[in-house]
Amino acid sequence: MVSDVYFPRVNGVSSSIETFRRALAAHGVEVRLVAPRYGDEPDEPGVVRVAGRALPKDPEDRLASWRAMHRAAREAAADCDLVHVQTPFVAHYAGLAAARHHGLPVMTTYHTLFEEYLQHYVPLLPVAWLRGLARRFSRHQCNAVDEVIVPSTAMADRLAAYGVTTPRQVLPTGIPLDRYARGDGATFRAARGIAPDRPLALFVGRVAHEKNIGFLLEALSHARRECPDALLLITGEGPAMNDLRRHASDLGIPDAVRFLGYLDRVTELPDCYAAADAFAFASRTETQGLVLLEAMAAGLPVVALAAMGTVDILAGAAGAIVPPDAPREFGRALGRLLADRDAASRLAAQARQTAQAWSEDTMAGRMAERYRQVLAGPRRKAPRERATPDVA
Repeated sequence: MVSDVYFPRVNGVSSSIETFRRALAAHGVEVRLVAPRYGDEPDEPGVVRVAGRALPKDPEDRLASWRAMHRAAREAAADCDLVHVQTPFVAHYAGLAAARHHGLPVMTTYHTLFEEYLQHYVPLLPVAWLRGLARRFSRHQCNAVDEVIVPSTAMADRLAAYGVTTPRQVLPTGIPLDRYARGDGATFRAARGIAPDRPLALFVGRVAHEKNIGFLLEALSHARRECPDALLLITGEGPAMNDLRRHASDLGIPDAVRFLGYLDRVTELPDCYAAADAFAFASRTETQGLVLLEAMAAGLPVVALAAMGTVDILAGAAGAIVPPDAPREFGRALGRLLADRDAASRLAAQARQTAQAWSEDTMAGRMAERYRQVLAGPRRKAPRERATPDVA
C-alpha cells in the first residue's frame, strides 16, 4: 500500500488503511505500507516512512518528497504481487510508477470526493472551475489503474459519471467491533465533570467546514427545546474550530457545546462513545461514514443525514433516525431521542445489531478476494506463483 497519509494523522483514510492492514493477515495477505513520516514515530514492522514537510495552511498533513516516495515505493514493491494506492497525491504517482517498473497490477481506493472539498480550501477560485478540475483529475487517475475500490455505491456512481471506465468494486472499510463495545462511559464522564444523567450527543470527526458541523450547532439550539439539558461533544481537530466556537456563541449555546480535541482511537475514543446517549452526524460529502458504524458498534443510536456514502449505511438501518435536511427538524428529532431514554435504549440494541454486518473481518475477506481476482486477471507481466499475496 502507498499513501500520502497515515497515523499519527487521524482521518478516515488512516483508519481504513490501519484496519485493513491488521485484518488482512488473517486472510493470507501480507501488507507493506509506504507512508509519510510526521515526526519521531517509532519503527513499525511493515511500515516504510518517507520524510516530508508540513503544509503551510494544513500543519496536520505532510507532503512527502517526490523523489523519496518514488524510491521507497519502488523498493517496497520489489518482492510484492500488486500495488494498492490509497491517496491521489505523490503516493498515486509513486505507486503507479513502482507497479509499472515491476510489471505489477495496481489498484486504488477512491476515499475522498474532492469536488465537494476543494471549495473550502481554495475559496478564491470559482466553484464550477474547481469541480471540473477535480473531476478531470479523478478520471485521469482512476483510468490509469487496473481496478478502483470505492467505499459506497454513491461513490461508484459518481465516478461513472466522471467518465471512469476502470472496473469499480464497492467495498467499505470494516470496523473492529470489540474495540467499540467495551468503552467505560462512566469514567469518561466523571473525568470531564459531566453529570451521569446529563443527555449527551456526540460528533466524532475532523473539525472542518465540509463536515457540516455548523448545521449540528444550529440543530442543537432546536434540540434543547425538546431536551433543555442536552450537551453536544465535538471530538476531533481541524481548521474550523475557532469559527465553530464563534458560531456556538452567536447561537447562544456556548455552554451546551464542548470541543474535546483529539482523542486516542484505541485508549480514549471507545470510552467517549460509551459516555454518549446519541450520535449526531450531518456531513453531506462522506464517502462512507465509518464513525456511524463505530457509534453503532458502541450501542449508540444515530441521528444523521443520509447523503453520499452514508446512504449505504443508513438506508433501512435499524438503530438510526434520518431526519429531513433542515436544522429545525434534525434538532427536534435529536432532542426527542435524548429526552426519551426508553426509545434510545431500544435503538441502541438495534444499532449494535446493524454494526455486526460491517465487521473488519468480513470486509478484509472481501478485499483479499479482490486482490486474488486482480492477480488472476489480465497482467502486464506473468504473475509469480505465490499462495500468499503480498501488497505494497
